[in-house]
Amino acid sequence: MKEAIHERSWVEIDLAVFRHNLNVLKGYLLAGQSFMQIVKADAYGHGAKEISEAALASGAVYLGVANAEEGRVLRLQSCKAPILILSPALISEIPKILEYDLSPSISDLSFASALSTEARKSNKEITIHLKIDTGMHRSGVDVSRARTFYDAVAKLPNLKIEGIFSHFASAENDSQFTKRQEKLFQDLISSLEQPPRYVHISNSAGLIGGYGKFCNLVRLGIASFGIRQDGNKDIPLKPVMSFKSSLIQIKDIRAGESVGYQREWFAKKDGRYGIIPVGYADGYDFLLSNKSVVLIRDRICPVIGRISMDMLTVDLSHLDEASLGDEVILLGDENENLRVENISSIYHGSAYELLCQVGRRAKRFYRIEDHILHSTPLARRDFVAKDFDNSKLNHIISAALAERLDDQEIGEMIYREILRNFFYNKDRDIHYRKDFHHEISFAKSDSEDFYLASTHLSYKKVLSSDFFIIACASSNESLRTFLMDPRVEYRWLLDAKLSLHPHNFIVNAVRVNGLDLHTTLEQDSGSLLIRCSHPKLRSLINSELDFEINTTTLYPKSSHQFSVFISELTQGVQISFEFPEDLSHVEPVSIFSGQEKNPPITFEDHRISIKTKPDEWIFPLSGVVFAY
Repeated sequence: MKEAIHERSWVEIDLAVFRHNLNVLKGYLLAGQSFMQIVKADAYGHGAKEISEAALASGAVYLGVANAEEGRVLRLQSCKAPILILSPALISEIPKILEYDLSPSISDLSFASALSTEARKSNKEITIHLKIDTGMHRSGVDVSRARTFYDAVAKLPNLKIEGIFSHFASAENDSQFTKRQEKLFQDLISSLEQPPRYVHISNSAGLIGGYGKFCNLVRLGIASFGIRQDGNKDIPLKPVMSFKSSLIQIKDIRAGESVGYQREWFAKKDGRYGIIPVGYADGYDFLLSNKSVVLIRDRICPVIGRISMDMLTVDLSHLDEASLGDEVILLGDENENLRVENISSIYHGSAYELLCQVGRRAKRFYRIEDHILHSTPLARRDFVAKDFDNSKLNHIISAALAERLDDQEIGEMIYREILRNFFYNKDRDIHYRKDFHHEISFAKSDSEDFYLASTHLSYKKVLSSDFFIIACASSNESLRTFLMDPRVEYRWLLDAKLSLHPHNFIVNAVRVNGLDLHTTLEQDSGSLLIRCSHPKLRSLINSELDFEINTTTLYPKSSHQFSVFISELTQGVQISFEFPEDLSHVEPVSIFSGQEKNPPITFEDHRISIKTKPDEWIFPLSGVVFAY
């Protein structure tokens, strides 16, 4: 059963239909041919991220976008596939091309030279496709100069010509001109000693028309979204997008009365009409006034009167069963009258344009047949953090937490007490720990009142300085001063009955990536500070390294508990406590805040271990108390 959607208007994208269309079009590919999915203009209004993922899963080897910004957004949405910028890029876009590993189309030698210079400075090799003009007379280097241009670009360092392409001007309906373009391009390719990896000229219409058979790549665009053009009228392509709304009001009208601005439609007889909350501000074109139709209860209903900014009206005189809340299909259904190409032809418009503009104020709902997968925001662009400055982003994060938790106070608390500290201190280059292992072992000592406590701590972390500190304090007040000190990697609270002396807190070994660090002792009235350093550490700053700290000290038997706390954001924690036979019962109490609040606990002979999954995040002030 189809899931219900309750919106004023909405757009549905059926990914199962999209895959069906791709399978139909792939049937026209020759052996050795692959396809590029065109996802420019947000995949013709269908959603670049979702369409890219579906196309790549169906075998696409490349994605095509209009500009560097569209490519950047896909990269920020975790797209790893090759991305070609189809339009000429600006010099100012070169840094973005380099940063996000995009492939520009090249048709200007000065731009190619600038790109080569910047790529060389960045020590990067940039893949490019050369754009050839064979008669479209838009972008591209003229085919008469193409060979000379190819040779000149090929000499530029740090540029790799991965592809060469052209574009048919009218493959849908002008076979003579299309064959002329095809021959010019094929002659150029034949003149190359070694053509690039990808050679492409055919768009959807070119593929269906059987052109460009010498090429090994085809660009699929409008047809993959189910739009039929001249030359593919009989192909079983289905509309991927549907634009829908609901009847919000039904009214009676008497013969002679008019509807809408400028009174362009008059009722010829008594009847009924309905109001739909969609207008030209929603992308339903004003030129469809008094011409278009919608579908209600599987019946065609004419649009009457001028289309307003926010509403349109339809004739319901022949549909007595229509009622408030009925679903209205404005375009995209398999009913021939609602196909985008037929709706746009009513006002001599473009199916491309109509697809890109519909649903400007509507959520998009992605589904596979009757099952809704997810929706995307009204603005028709997924949230991209880099679109916002830090101040705005902080507000968004705080508001999102409150919304997700359905509690304003808790949301603000989490943001204020946990996240804000990281955001405000980001300039300190805070790094997290991972693979955190802390082993504690209690054994008999020479004193009846104390256990001999040996600790072994190991973890991975990015080194931010050429030294760090181990702190041992004799009071909670003294220890507290080290909790937020980024220089301190290890903290220990010494029992008040013990003197603050190095022989009561022994640092046996401190290692970073196998280097034995030098230790120097500083002492004040309330703490011991052991400075750990090595001449080679400076060259390792900003690298993720293995840390190891081993200590020996005394711990009072009368305490009846031993606590281990995580002092900073950590990924993957394992804590073990080994105790002597005279401790017959030890009870672990875990206090974890993060993804896994109750990690599994294992009990062996005189040993207790707590271990999270390696990829689990643990927030600061988490830990475990071993009560005995």
